Amino acid sequence: MDPLQDIYDHIDAHADEYVRDLQTLVRQPSVSAQNLGLRECAELVLAIMRADGLDAHLHELDGGPPVITGHMTTPRSARTMLCYSHYDVQPPEPLDAWIHPPWSAAIVDGVMYGRGCSDNKSGILAFNKAAQAFLRVRGELPVNLKFIIEGEEEIGSVHLGPWVERHTDLLAADGMHCLDGPVDSTTGLPDVDLGLKSVLFVELIARGANSDIHSLNFPLLPAPVWDLVRALNTIMDENRRILVEGWYDGLYALQDEDYAQLEDKLRRVNLDDWKREWGIDSFALGRDGVEALRARSYEPTANIAGIVGGYTGPGAKTIVPNEARAKMDFRLPPDLNPQDAMRKLRAHLDRHGFGHVEARFEATAEPPYKISVKEPMAQAIIAAATKLYGQPPLVNGVSAEGTILKHVWIPCVLTGFASAGANLHAPNENIRLDTYIQGIKYAATIMDEFGRS
Repeated sequence: MDPLQDIYDHIDAHADEYVRDLQTLVRQPSVSAQNLGLRECAELVLAIMRADGLDAHLHELDGGPPVITGHMTTPRSARTMLCYSHYDVQPPEPLDAWIHPPWSAAIVDGVMYGRGCSDNKSGILAFNKAAQAFLRVRGELPVNLKFIIEGEEEIGSVHLGPWVERHTDLLAADGMHCLDGPVDSTTGLPDVDLGLKSVLFVELIARGANSDIHSLNFPLLPAPVWDLVRALNTIMDENRRILVEGWYDGLYALQDEDYAQLEDKLRRVNLDDWKREWGIDSFALGRDGVEALRARSYEPTANIAGIVGGYTGPGAKTIVPNEARAKMDFRLPPDLNPQDAMRKLRAHLDRHGFGHVEARFEATAEPPYKISVKEPMAQAIIAAATKLYGQPPLVNGVSAEGTILKHVWIPCVLTGFASAGANLHAPNENIRLDTYIQGIKYAATIMDEFGRS
């Protein structure tokens, strides 16, 4: 008999209760980008945790929404696991694209629809309900647990860092993980991510005259759209090589275990499924196989997410625009430092004659991060995923929670249980109810594995 069967049976027996709690949480809007409903949601999470018999405390952040923490001990294990999650969600717009209203938590044919039901409110409850199951069935936890649940993950955890720096004692642990995201779309298995690509957001702004001017005056006027296009063209070449001087200095060199993970993933996923999903015939630069997987996980990027300048409506308008803007995101693998990257990009623009182009950096990018697959936290999650899903998970080298790690070094792993097609960050975000219940069992199994490892 499975040593956790009593825990799994309890979870199954209380599935309806767990679904109702998720509906309650999803029905509370909590959009950090719009400062909508954050305190109300934090207080709701606090109430649910306390109703489940969990230690939970609400902490105020300077300028930001509250953080919830908890700490529960057990004599069964010397290890402490930190469970990270976030109660804020993405904006629901466009609202008319939703089949069911985004705050309805409607259930149709075993699927719940609502903003945050996968990202990340089901993750919050998976931790909580797993802990609750151990307490109610066995009267104790399999591992010492700490919780941190924040409300600004979707906008870069803007105010979390200073609070973490002042409360390192609340977060000290032997390992941390986050249950956030879907399973792999081609295999249905969880991804296990052992590191973080930092994301550096930049808005480039080129300005000209004090207003739009009739284009007959073009020979005498600054041309901000052309300036911006030329500035962008100096940043990356046609082979996706970033041309900013010194950009690759210190870039993480892949180890044998990293290549082994890439080879294993290639054997188990169908890259053609990605092409079909994205509606393309081939990957950029003709990449395929291990090279495609390596580039996706470990290559620095310089993406132009949007560019606008002047008139773009129907017909013609004869103007020289007075401003042009481009929003970019640079993904920095280990061990590229985002603060150095900001300085290098500014120096690059100046050096190439674009000192007049403003570079506006949004928020403070956290440093990239990577751990070894040999870390006990990684091994516990891999063992739990293998047990629950019948096969070893897909192990990757990207994504983790950098804000906390900047101040408290903890081996951190990101994994998830939402079904493929969960529409994270998109209209009609959803979660299958059986997937949600499986996620609670996944959390319980991780706790047990880490406590015994």
